[in-house]
Parts: sequence; C-alpha cells; structure tokens
Amino acid sequence: MNRAKLCLTLTGKTLAEDLETLEKYRQYVDIAELRADFLLEDERLNLRQFPRLAGMPCVLTIRRKIDGGLFDEGDAARTVLFARALSFADADRSKNFQYIDFEEDFHVASLQDAALAFGTRIIRSVHDMKNPITDIRSRLEELVSSSFEIPKIAFMPHSLDDVRRLFMEAQSLKDNNHILVAMGPMGLPSRLLATRLKNYLTYTSPAESMGNTAPLSHLDPIVMNDVYHFRQIDDETKIFGITGWPLKVTSSPELHNRGYQSHHINAVYIPVAAEKFEQALDFANCIGIQGMSVTVPHKESVLNFVPNHDERVEAIGASNTILKKGSSWYAYNTDAMGFARALLEFTGLKSLKGKHVAIIGAGGAARAIAYAVKKLGGKACIFNRTIRKAQILAEAYGFKYAPLTPESGQLLHKYSNIIIQTTSKGMNCSGPSTVENDPLTFYEFSGKEYLFDIIYVPATTPVMARAMAAGCRVCNGYNMLQYQGYRQFEIFTGTEF
Repeated sequence: MNRAKLCLTLTGKTLAEDLETLEKYRQYVDIAELRADFLLEDERLNLRQFPRLAGMPCVLTIRRKIDGGLFDEGDAARTVLFARALSFADADRSKNFQYIDFEEDFHVASLQDAALAFGTRIIRSVHDMKNPITDIRSRLEELVSSSFEIPKIAFMPHSLDDVRRLFMEAQSLKDNNHILVAMGPMGLPSRLLATRLKNYLTYTSPAESMGNTAPLSHLDPIVMNDVYHFRQIDDETKIFGITGWPLKVTSSPELHNRGYQSHHINAVYIPVAAEKFEQALDFANCIGIQGMSVTVPHKESVLNFVPNHDERVEAIGASNTILKKGSSWYAYNTDAMGFARALLEFTGLKSLKGKHVAIIGAGGAARAIAYAVKKLGGKACIFNRTIRKAQILAEAYGFKYAPLTPESGQLLHKYSNIIIQTTSKGMNCSGPSTVENDPLTFYEFSGKEYLFDIIYVPATTPVMARAMAAGCRVCNGYNMLQYQGYRQFEIFTGTEF
C-alpha cells in the first residue's frame, strides 16, 4: 500500500529560521512545506533558493487570509512571488519546488504552464475554516484538470459525524492522489489515519511554532512518529482509541502505543473527541475501531448504547472501557481496580477499614471510586453540588451524602481521613486556587488529611497545592491512569501490559 507522506509546515519569519527547524525534524518527515506568507517581506525575495538549501522535497504555499493564512497583499503580488519561486528552474529537479499550492479559484495560466514544464506538481486546494465540506468525491473531481495535480480538501467539522462522513466517502476512492483533512481537535483522526484516507500526504507542525497553526490542530513530528508510530500504520493496523469531551489532554495514547510497540502488536491508539458518546460509537463502527477507553463525560452514557456489561459495570453504573467482539460491543470498568491499587500504594494501607472517606463529585469516576471504597471497607460521604446525584450514589453503597457547599464543612472534616477529588475542576489549570479550579475552596486543610485528586494534568492541581501547603500528603491520578490503562490494554489485546 502507499503510506501517506509526512509534511512539515514551516512558519518561521526567515528562511534561516525555517532551515534550522527543518534540520531538527528532518529524520521524522518526508516533505517540507514553506509557508511563505509567514516570511518577512525581504525574505520572500530569496524563495527560489529554499529547495536547494532544504535538501528534501518542498511545497511552496503562500496562504491568503481568507484561507487561514497571513498573506493579504492581493493576488497580483502573490502571482509575482510564485513566479519568482518558479523561475530559473534547475536541471536538477530536486533543487526546485516539487509542489506548489494553488487554491481552487487561483488560476494563472503562465504559472500552471511553468509548473508543468519544470516538473512541479500543483496541489489544488480548497479550505473552509468554519464549516464542513460534503460530497467529497465530486469536489475532488472538480478541483483538478489532470493527474499532475493533487486535489486537497480541508474543512472545519462541526461534530465528529462530519469526520465520520469524510472517512466513509474516502472508502470509495481508488488512488492516493488526494489530500483530505478535517481540521481542529475533532479532526485528529484524519491526520493520524491519513493512510486509511488514502492521502498523498498529511501535515505536521514543529512544537516550537505550534501557535502559528493552532486552529488546524497539527501534532508535532516527534509525537506523530514516537507516540503514534505514524509511518508504521497500514491496512492491517488495528485501531483503538479514547473518547471524551473536550479531550484536550490525555496521556493514554502514549501508554497504549508504547505497549503495542513493546509487544510487537500492529495497532495504534488515537484520541477521538466526541461531544456525544453515540457519535464516538458511530465513528468507531465506521472506521473499524475495535476498542475504546471512555472518559468524562461519557462514562455513564455507555450504558445507554452498549448492551453487554461486565459485573463491575452493572454494580457501578458507569464504564470506562468498551470492546467490540464480532458485531457487538461490550462494556467494562477498570477505573475501580486502578484506583484501589493506586490509593493503597499512596496511603500504605491494606484496606480502608476504620477510615472515613470524603468523595468529591458524583459522576462516572466517582461511581467507580465509591465502588472501590466500599470493597475496601471504608465509610464514605459523597459531596456533590447536585444533591440528588450524591444521594443516588450514596444510597447504592450505604454511604452518607451532602451538598458540596460551605455548610457541609463540618461533615467534610468528619470524613477527612482521605479526601478523593473526582471532578474535572483543576484540569489543565495552573495558578492560585479559585472557585473555578478548586472544588474545595471553602475547606481549610488541617495537614492530617490524605488528598487523592484523580486529575493528572497538571501534576499538582490548585487544591493539591493548598493541601500540600497545609502539610497534607497528596497524590494525583497518574498511577490510577496507568493501572486502569494496563487492564484496558489486556482487555484490548489479550496480552498483559
């Protein structure tokens, strides 16, 4: 099969800066895209020299603002720059731009003739930075006039359903002479599985200049290769993943993909950001995902769409793992086991007998933790802003419950041997404690509490920082993530991590 090439997008202000960046990532990529719209005006005068200095196949792109770039000096000025870059072609074609990006409405006969004469392939592109593009096959046919051109369609999906439709339409394409990209976080599968889309290439950005391409949600070349093993993905690669919303940060791909490599399993684990769980399930069925980790806020929704549950899922009422067997999906819960192991290691205890435990939150993760606390013999109180949810969870295990408000401070002190924070407050947050990032702003730590926060990014959340300052022992959720992930890996592959 033809694997998609990896193209490094260079957005430096000078050619020297771009060449320095290219040297850093050279081993990870196949093609370099020079985004000349980012160059200083004086630097653009030397465009013609870049392919020779780069020493690898190069794409020249001068992206207009309307298409998500920086160039706003008009098409006449842009035509001059393109002409300068194509002029005085070298007999050694490797020293010329091997590709040049023209938008669907940019047709200059002299430039097209020059590209054809010099062996420079035209990437004929269409971009919609706000909306999805449908009827992909017809649009691809309309974009190009010859096989010498490579049609490119890039759009911003509104939901994962738009990405699913892209993969469905790509199934009918017979060659890899095209580039299909869904931008933004929901579009990451279209980049990681570019070979499955039969793409000619896909794009990546250097970590140090990621801000220049932020709306596109590129991954950097090292992550593409060392975490996702992009160049090893083929038609036989099994696909697994993690779904949640907004799924901004997750360490699970690194864990699972490392496991596949160490056990020589041809598989990849990717993020699948879905606002609704049913969208993730439809996407999985469409592209052949065989198993998924499930994170917030979908852990309880699983039960409405996956009919087959293991005993832990039945008892907990939430699932963090689904696996497809034949045509049916099965739901599991590895959170409880992962939490119990991590908590006992953290506290040095063998059980929770005689301990009063405060569980903060009543969502899917709290359900698994309440189950584990009960199994370990602890007495607990569920604190949650929606008191009805706290009541339902507490009564399932014979626990107390209370609102997560200052009025519950005295009760929280009573159940403060171990405090377990299960909400998303504090995720991806830094800085001082506020009501937005710390669910316990009203609580003063005595220094005697054990605080276990299931969040692991950042490593120290605002509430953890407050507890540490008071002298408490604290632990984040990274070990819990690892232990539940090891069990997921075994469910997915039948192999111990």
